Amino acid sequence: MITVRKSQERGHIKIDWLESYHSFSFGNYYDPQYQGWRSLRVINEDWVQPGKGFPTHPHRDMEIITYILQGSLEHKDSLGTGSIIQRGEVQRMSAGTGIRHSEFNPSTTEAVHLLQIWLIPDTEGLSPNYEQQSFNLLEHPGQLQLIASSHDVDQAVKIHQDVNLYAALLQAGDRISYSLPPQRYAWVQVAKGEVILNDISLTVGDGVAIAQEPEITLTASSDAEILLFDLA
Repeated sequence: MITVRKSQERGHIKIDWLESYHSFSFGNYYDPQYQGWRSLRVINEDWVQPGKGFPTHPHRDMEIITYILQGSLEHKDSLGTGSIIQRGEVQRMSAGTGIRHSEFNPSTTEAVHLLQIWLIPDTEGLSPNYEQQSFNLLEHPGQLQLIASSHDVDQAVKIHQDVNLYAALLQAGDRISYSLPPQRYAWVQVAKGEVILNDISLTVGDGVAIAQEPEITLTASSDAEILLFDLA
């Protein structure tokens, strides 16, 4: 079963400092058919204007992953953590029993383009925690690179849920395959470019829910960047 979530069908908000597309119900956007996929609860594609951002706000019992597509994002939280997340880095914040944080674009000239991803943790009431790791897709073009996992893996942030999250940069004509074990599910998000998933054409912003498909094949129609979630 392959269900496509087209880019133009996502929820959309645009205000003076923020433009955001929601693959699943979020905030004031509600779609009863799109409440998440397995433990994947949120994929928001955001553009934040220079010097602007999200003021301090709370989270609880959620695994939050920030993936930068262009620019950088400054993070501060109630744990005392302060960092700037750059392109080529991934951040994981476990909200657990409660955390407050802010996210701002530190640039005075360039918008930051990012994906914010929320996963429902397998355990509630965890101690709040933060992790940031560097990865380099440019060193492994045309390959899936594990960037977040419930297992301890170098250059992958540790998440408290049975999920493996991969990223890949593809050049036009590149072809990659992924075997999906029985009783596992997947979501593919096209972050840049155009790809063909099995025999389905996808473009930037499209997402795909996948079940009962033993093999996923992705062929790049143009230079592209994708995320692949392997979910329990």
